[in-house]
Amino acid sequence: MKNVNKLSVVLLAVPLLLTALPSLANMLSDIQGRGVLNCGVYSDVPPFSSPDVKTRKLVGMDVDLCGALAKQMGVKLNLMPVSVEARIAVLTTGRVDVLVANLAYTKTRAAQIQFSDPYYIAKEVLVVKSVDADKTRADFKGKRISATKGSTSEQSIRMADAKPVTFQDTASAYLALQQNKSVGFVTNNMTATKLVMQAKKDGVNLAIIKEPMALEPIAVGLKQGEPALLAKVNSSLYAMDAAGEIDQIWNRWIGPDTDYKMVRAEKVQPLASLKFVPLE
Repeated sequence: MKNVNKLSVVLLAVPLLLTALPSLANMLSDIQGRGVLNCGVYSDVPPFSSPDVKTRKLVGMDVDLCGALAKQMGVKLNLMPVSVEARIAVLTTGRVDVLVANLAYTKTRAAQIQFSDPYYIAKEVLVVKSVDADKTRADFKGKRISATKGSTSEQSIRMADAKPVTFQDTASAYLALQQNKSVGFVTNNMTATKLVMQAKKDGVNLAIIKEPMALEPIAVGLKQGEPALLAKVNSSLYAMDAAGEIDQIWNRWIGPDTDYKMVRAEKVQPLASLKFVPLE
């Protein structure tokens, strides 16, 4: 009789224990249930995502990537504009399902969110006077190199054992090179390409040294602890790549026939397969 009473107590306790346990998160099921993907993109950072001058609707490379991702997932797209400063916070708090905002992998971000497999590799590059075009990164050890304060560009200068000279904005850091306040200027390869082309039009000969200062894998950001959603995003990216869809989007916004003249050299690939030193 005592054993029966003990069993009754256990059986009564099970429902109470179950209600006390937190429900397992499954954002993929939530997305599929509502039939909508909430995709965070920049509010105004061309050519990734910015308002069209005529329609005022968001357009850009990241916008198109969000659309292609939603299509692969079989749901509708809801674009959610975010600022550069708040993009990680809106993801960790669940206000967006995924973040497609030219998001580079760093150690700090990896401690806060999870990343999909990268769909391209951005590079921090060194812009120099044309006479220094054939030099290597090692040649600038201990030299003054300008960059935007607090940026990954500044980090890459320190990693190269050079001396960062920092400014509040890109324009000022770039001007430091022209005014010989620094022997080089570091920024991402897309911005660097455009600045070098513009300088040439103005009669100033600049160049980008061949060896990158740092590699930055660009991926989709997701909330931590969502393995099903991560797997779905990754499989969608590989399918988009195989179909040539990512190349089409790339070429439309930053490809060889645009002002940015960028060539997409890498395909979607596992982060673990990349040989790079993550920035902080």
